[in-house]
Formats: sequence, structure tokens, C-alpha cells
Amino acid sequence: MARLLLIDDEEDVRYSFGRIFSPAEVDLRTAASGEEGLRLVREFQPDLVIVDNRMGSGMTGLETLQQLRKEHPRLLIIMLTAYGSTQTAIEAMKAGAYDYVLKPFDVPRMKDLVARALKAARDMKQVVSFDPDSEGSASEEIIGAHDSMVQVFKLVGQLAASDATVLITGESGTGKELVARAIYQHSRRSGHLFLAVNCAAIPEQLLESELFGHERGAFTGAALQRIGKFEQCHKGTLFLDEIGDMTPATQTKILRVLQSGAFERVGGGQQIKTDVRIIAATNKPIEHAVASGQFREDLFYRLNVVRIRMPALRERRDDIPLIIEHMLKRVAREQNLAPRSISTTALRLLEKYHWPGNVRELENVIRRAFVVAKGPVVVPSDLPPEIAGATAAPGDPASAQIVAAPADAEVADLAKTLFQWARRNPKNKIVPTVERELLIQALAETHGNQAQAARLLGMTRATLRKRVEKFGILKELKIQ
Repeated sequence: MARLLLIDDEEDVRYSFGRIFSPAEVDLRTAASGEEGLRLVREFQPDLVIVDNRMGSGMTGLETLQQLRKEHPRLLIIMLTAYGSTQTAIEAMKAGAYDYVLKPFDVPRMKDLVARALKAARDMKQVVSFDPDSEGSASEEIIGAHDSMVQVFKLVGQLAASDATVLITGESGTGKELVARAIYQHSRRSGHLFLAVNCAAIPEQLLESELFGHERGAFTGAALQRIGKFEQCHKGTLFLDEIGDMTPATQTKILRVLQSGAFERVGGGQQIKTDVRIIAATNKPIEHAVASGQFREDLFYRLNVVRIRMPALRERRDDIPLIIEHMLKRVAREQNLAPRSISTTALRLLEKYHWPGNVRELENVIRRAFVVAKGPVVVPSDLPPEIAGATAAPGDPASAQIVAAPADAEVADLAKTLFQWARRNPKNKIVPTVERELLIQALAETHGNQAQAARLLGMTRATLRKRVEKFGILKELKIQ
């Protein structure tokens, strides 16, 4: 559960936060002074701190923030301030605050800001692992043994000691943000902030302000000065997702930052220096955008210092069983339920599906199947209709119609185990080996009565006799 610390000397405000955030949502602690807040941060280790600017005695909010930033550079802090002291709040933003809120605050906007800040904190703290056997609840894993994924892992490792700008390309749902976070966590900047901006999700007129900030009166509604993400993220890493949707004007400013490390706030003339590592991502064919004039060629070359291409899931179908197995274990851990397996027929359907939503779609399908499964094994009827009776995308190598055949879940699970044995022992011929063992078991069970053994195995007596002679089973069992 997310941990939130409020530092405010007003008892009414502390009481209000207790009403706004229920214990089911957030683990909330409060402190009445900056000194008490600093002590609680060391003990409680919150994900987010909200600190009031003016407190009756002792440290001010700004002094508390500066000390917190010194001791905990990655800790996100929101400043509460009255309208008359907004200049102090702006100074707090320059000192590294995540945002500020004017008193009296709007409850829905406060809850939205806290949710966004907690997500940013979670993104920094959740370790991105390449180990599919990782059991840590605080980690997210990138699963893949395909050559294309191995190359991605190698590049992330090679980038660890570098501040090079990175461009990650690939379809939606392939894991571009996870790779960006892995680069950050293995870099020399991992002790500072990691902030993500989705360029496609922010209205065009607000994106420039979000990135670079704005001066008071810069545009209609700009009642106060605002500090942008480039300023907030000084010495840290800024992830620009869906950069292909950025307007030409914003592209020009991004290019200037990459060239000189300086920018101006919207409506301002002062040059602001910043030291930020840029990781950008896009799901669009960026070279086509450059060729058509929609994306600046010089910016493309600045971003394309190191290129990481995330393969679509249909390009690495061999990884699908690995991802499914991992997700089934993960959902079981998260929901504290018994683990589930998947039938061979259901697995075959998932391997053949064309996955337009890539790994994100597969994960959602597995979560759904885990919930709706009536037994310990996921079967075709637990899958969405578009997959259970799916046809692969036109032109896909797996474009043949797939029909979900009824299968006994226990037998399907046994077949999966046998197949795994066959993969570990490729020199052994699995079908003759299993057939011979079934004959031995049936004859032993019936004390050599071939008619009964044949009925158990679903074959004629003549067929059973031929198989027995082929394998020499009667001599082995000493049955006359």
C-alpha cells in the first residue's frame, strides 16, 4: 500500500486528510512540525510527502523540503501554500518539489495530484527485472528468451555507464516504458528523479507548459508561474513517451535543450540551464514521420543516439509460454490464491493469436482467464471469444483457423508435462516411450488380461496384441 506523510501544524488539515484518504487507499501518517516530519520520514519511509509552507514554530516548509531533498533525493514532495505565499511555493519547485497546491484546496484535484505523484514514485521504486523467476512484489519483469529480446537486455546493460540519449521504438504494449525504467535504474542517475510524460495524452496547448513551465500571464489561465518537468528533473531522467505526437513548436524547444542544455519557460525570456537525460519512445514509424515533414530530421538524429526496437509479440511467439507461466504465478501471488496451469489446447490458441495489443493484451487476457477459470487449469472456454475461436491476422504465418477442441483438463495438463520432458530429453522418442509405458501399466493392472487391457486403453484386442509383440512386453512382465 502507498505511504503518504502530511506535515502541517493545523490540526484541522491533518483531520481533513484522514477523511479524504481512507485507510484502504493510503497508509497516512501526519506530523505537526518539520522536525517531527523529518524523523517520521526516516522511520516511515513514505512514497510521498505533503508539507505546509507556513508552520507556527521551528522549521518552515521550504526548509523542511530542502532538508528532505538533501537526505532523500528521489522522494516526491508536494508543497501546500496560501495564495499570499505562492512565491515561496515557486522557490520550493525550484528546490525540487513535485508540485504545489493552494489553500484552500479542491479535494478531487488534490486526490488526482496525489494519485499521479504516487504513480511517479512507484515507477521509480519498482525495480524492472529481467529474471522471470523474480518473486519480489516490488518488481516488474521483462520476460523473453527470443534473440530479439536478448539484444534488448544487452543494450540496457551497455547503457548503464552512459548518459546517452535513447530512442525506444515499437508497437503499443511491447514494454517500452519498462525498458526506459530499466535503463534509468541501471544508470548513474538512479539516485535522482525519473519522470514520465505522455506526449499524446496532454493537450497540444498544455504540453509545452508541462515540459518547460510558464511565467505568470503567459497565456489565458496562467495565473501563477509554473515549473516544468525539465526543471523538476534536474540531474535525473525524463521519459518522453509517444514523442512522435509532439507538435513542431515543442520539437524545436526539445532540440534546443538537447543541443545546449538550456530552455525558456513559456512566456519568459530567462535562459534556464538543466542537466537531464532524455529517453524517448514512439509507437509510430518515426522515419516515415521525418520523411513526410511531420517530425524534425535534426531532432530525430539527436534522439536516435542509441536505438532500441521492441519486437511485437507475434515476432517472438516462443516467448508466449514463458510470459503465460510467469503471469499465472504472479496473479496467484497478488491475489493470494493457489497457482493455476494452462491446458495444451488453450496454450496453442494463445500461441496462434495475432496479439494486436502485444504483451499488455496477453497479460490482461491471462488475468481474466485466471479469475474466470473454474478449476486449477485454464481451458479454452476461459479465454475471450475472439481468441477461443480466433483467426490469426491476414498475412500472419499462423493465419489458419483455430478451433478449440474439447479436452479433459487433467489429460491436457499431463500432456504438457510430458512434452516438457520431451524437450529436456530430445534423444528419447516420446510417443513410443509413452505408448509402451501405458501398455505395461494396463497389462499389470489387469494381470495380463489382454481383452480388459484393450478396453482400458480404448483399442481393439488385435491392436493391443500387435503392440505387445512389437515392444516385447509380455516377456518383460513375465506374463504367459
